[in-house]
Amino acid sequence: MLHTSRRRLRAALLAAASVTLVAATLPSPEPLGIGDRLFPELGNPGYDVLEYDISLTYEGRNDKPLDAVTKIDAWTTRRLDRVNLDFTHGEVRSVMVNDTPADFAGAGEDLVIDPPATVPEGSRMQITVTHTSDPRGPKNAGGWVRTGDGLAMANQADAAHRVFPSNDHPSDKAYFTFRVTAPRDITVVANGRRVARASTDKQTSWVYRTGHPMATELAQVSLGRSAVVERQGPHGLPLRDVVPAADREELERWLKKTPDHVKWMEEKVGRYPFETYGVLVADADTGFELETQTLSLFERSVFTSGAFPEWYVDSVMVHELAHQWFGNSVSPRTWSDLWLNEGHASWYEALYAQEKAEMPLKTRMREAYARSDTWRAAGGPPAAPAAPAPGQKLSLFRPVVYDGSALVLYALRQEIGTAAFEHLERRWVTEHRDATATTEDFTRLASAVAGRDLSAFFQAWLYGKKTPPMPGHPEWRSQAAEDTRANTAGGVRGPLKSG
Repeated sequence: MLHTSRRRLRAALLAAASVTLVAATLPSPEPLGIGDRLFPELGNPGYDVLEYDISLTYEGRNDKPLDAVTKIDAWTTRRLDRVNLDFTHGEVRSVMVNDTPADFAGAGEDLVIDPPATVPEGSRMQITVTHTSDPRGPKNAGGWVRTGDGLAMANQADAAHRVFPSNDHPSDKAYFTFRVTAPRDITVVANGRRVARASTDKQTSWVYRTGHPMATELAQVSLGRSAVVERQGPHGLPLRDVVPAADREELERWLKKTPDHVKWMEEKVGRYPFETYGVLVADADTGFELETQTLSLFERSVFTSGAFPEWYVDSVMVHELAHQWFGNSVSPRTWSDLWLNEGHASWYEALYAQEKAEMPLKTRMREAYARSDTWRAAGGPPAAPAAPAPGQKLSLFRPVVYDGSALVLYALRQEIGTAAFEHLERRWVTEHRDATATTEDFTRLASAVAGRDLSAFFQAWLYGKKTPPMPGHPEWRSQAAEDTRANTAGGVRGPLKSG
């Protein structure tokens, strides 16, 4: 909720001065967006965030709002009479723009700020918001995740603004600094590297800073009674895993795998793109794992329940690691480009399972092909996914963006050959490192690497309602097509699996 005393004062003053031109023409606050097809009110026009500096005070209870201050350093891209930030699920207490108090109001899930003076185009703009950050709310709504001993973040796809005011769209990446004060028995870990820590009798203050720009959806702060396990990866890469202290020994058999996972990925696509990596194991039931930058979030049960074979857990760990290249270093320009993230992570997950556990990639892709038409009918084609169901943002993450999109990459490798495909993958993560990129960027680069125009190939595979024939495998059939033939002949098939 928004603190309203200043807003009421503002409204009273405007009413008293309604005869003036400025008051008469000032529009009501309204939520804005940058026009993302899937999240039209997400992000805000008129500025580019350079850095976030986020301070949080945690009192040791994960059912109580945290006091917070978010400082935003941005560059304006047009003249701004008002500034919109994405923010909800917290109380705003004050706002400063360029060190001067500013009026503010809420509109939808936006915080609308009236700067004391118009901010010119092409100028630096510093915004300071004093607010709360509330971990309470519906389960799996995104933002803070309440764990068995504290908190973690899960901001994908549209939930960072449930934690801190921001330009909450992956197209606006920025550097982050986190300053967190917590009781002495709480360990704090966040994206990037720790640059400071200081303690008093009762509290410890921690400072973490990213070495590379990051999308808001990838922010991570872990607070809990945790053990931090440090080791080295390839070429001295600092690795640090964060796990419930009581599970430290039990989880070691999984944690020690990460250096080899990183080495394997580097052999495929090149040097790891960030300053550190690690696994964050949370005592929480989220229903998903998440590639938060430099510190991937996993449910504890993935490792401790015994419900999954070892090869599968290994490949899921590689899936989240692969995202550090595909999705984190190279981020999607729009949410319709999500297939580039999940398709690639699923591809390397499957490739790892083939090489390390003799789970044939061809078999997995043939099964995906059989289901692909059904997936497309339910969720749209890979590069034009259907919007998430109302109130269910995670429903965007359907099978078509996972194995349905990995299938596109398999078809591309069949079309241009393994050597060209592997060269494309390395060029993609190198040329777009620390940036955002689109589906069109990928298809253009693929054509350049292949030495021929692949527009028709990609149009069919990325945007078609039906899955095209698989290059090199004309015998592959979609199960939907088989169902149609069987029903025409009088046969009956059982329901398809959801994938």
